[in-house]
Amino acid sequence: MAILEVKVPQLSESVSEATLLEWHKKVGEGVRLDENLVDIETDKVVLELPCPGNGVLAEVLKENGATVHSGEVIARVDDSVAVADAAPAEPVASQVAQPVEEAQAYPSGIVMPAAKAMIAENNLNAEAITGTGKGGRVTVQDVQREMAVSPASSPVPAAPVVLADDVGNRIEDRVPMSRLRARVAQRLIESQQATASVTTFNEVCMKQVLDMRKQHGEAFEKEHGVRLGIMSFFVKAVIAALKRYPILNASIDGSDIVYHGYYDIGIAVSSPRGLVVPILHDADLMTVAEIEKAIHDLSVKAQENRLTIADLTGGTFSISNGGVFGSMLSTPIINPPQSAILGIHATKERPVVENGEIVIRPMNYLALSYDHRLIDGREAVLALRTIKETLEDPAKLLLDI
Repeated sequence: MAILEVKVPQLSESVSEATLLEWHKKVGEGVRLDENLVDIETDKVVLELPCPGNGVLAEVLKENGATVHSGEVIARVDDSVAVADAAPAEPVASQVAQPVEEAQAYPSGIVMPAAKAMIAENNLNAEAITGTGKGGRVTVQDVQREMAVSPASSPVPAAPVVLADDVGNRIEDRVPMSRLRARVAQRLIESQQATASVTTFNEVCMKQVLDMRKQHGEAFEKEHGVRLGIMSFFVKAVIAALKRYPILNASIDGSDIVYHGYYDIGIAVSSPRGLVVPILHDADLMTVAEIEKAIHDLSVKAQENRLTIADLTGGTFSISNGGVFGSMLSTPIINPPQSAILGIHATKERPVVENGEIVIRPMNYLALSYDHRLIDGREAVLALRTIKETLEDPAKLLLDI
């Protein structure tokens, strides 16, 4: 029998520290082997830390919100005490603060912006939430208390600091930036300052791709168990361009140019925690079905905060799809140490000229941002034209031409 130390797992080389989001056990409560004790947020993912053995949580050394490092001891478990002998957890109801005299239900109370977002993100019953803030305002803490008594709700980060200006209902919320959001902000500034970013544009007619989806989509889904989207076509077209113009798949390391002999394509997706870019490793070796399945699985993991560090590590080129939100045109920001990124947008029917006649075609605007320190305009423009031509004649993907 011994005291077991609960340590922060080994983080990746690029992650120096993490934040404790939420302890799921209290001191004195029984714990079991591999049971999730605490959620740990890095600038990439949220990790679950399993219990090292059966026993009782004897000591918590780091509380919610604390910054921790790889291998750091954050708690201790006493395995000499049987789980059945552990002190029972406090009833959930006792953790809920009693409403103050002026508290009122959600519909008649003012909902703080952060609370409103949390209600929407977690599909909560708004009418069941009682506001305990000043004047009956519904705060983040009120939403978290509602989630605590609802077993179906997902755990959320520690309560942020909420400030309200009561003058004329001009309300503000002040919440700490998540580690992911802070890291994204830092990397975007670094990208703008460290690269000579230029963007070139082109348009692509998506008729052939959409016709192929319409003709073969049902059979594809029946055969492979996943819908035939358009992202797999973009990934394949990008790889065709990168093979023809390998400088776009390269990166700068000091005074050296590193040419990558593999194609790890990052797909930017939104998640409850913010923008993440999971990687399709060795995408050039994947079939269309494998790409669609991988993108689907990574998107689901992103929404459920289950992405691992391995899912987000690497990447030689990225694709950002603002079209899913209706964007018509944008200039994507390069994700260092990569040297280029493709932005795709909403496909809309537009009048275009073909053979001297005006016709209606489903058009998509493409934007390729590239680091001009490494990539000349000629290579960037020709690479984007290759992507366009491949998408407008997707048979080239099958013939590898």
